Amino acid sequence: MKIYIMRHGPAEDQAPTGRDFDRKLTSSGRARTELAAHELGRWERPQRVVSSPLVRTIETAEVVIAVLSLALELETREELAPGGDALRLLGELAAQGAKRVILIGHEPDVSSLTALLLPTWSRSFDKAMVVGLKIDRASLAHRTKDAPAAKLRFVIDAKRLHN
Repeated sequence: MKIYIMRHGPAEDQAPTGRDFDRKLTSSGRARTELAAHELGRWERPQRVVSSPLVRTIETAEVVIAVLSLALELETREELAPGGDALRLLGELAAQGAKRVILIGHEPDVSSLTALLLPTWSRSFDKAMVVGLKIDRASLAHRTKDAPAAKLRFVIDAKRLHN
């Protein structure tokens, strides 16, 4: 199973409503997300896009879907909201037989999930960053601290990409 873990693109500091939930991508955030999506498309194309329900992650997912011309519906899941149980969601996706899924969430949750799957991972995600992993379903189900459930395939650091 191939998983792409992505942090949302750069967002406004404060939403007009004052709620963190409602913060939108900035125009430069959209541009950075587009760069990351184009680069992801050079590797492969997700078959499912699953996002946190917060506005900035939904907008990030919509950019990925548009840039890659994916004919699929965006899924939102509370498990990808800040403090959610993304590992449980990943187990559910593995049990469903999912093959190529992009999970779009928030920091520090995305780096924590990556470190759980790949114990050698020790960095935080920049905005619009994508980490591609190959997950061993059996290792995920019987994960131990010393046995990684994933292998690192690639890192797309959108902040370092240029037009």
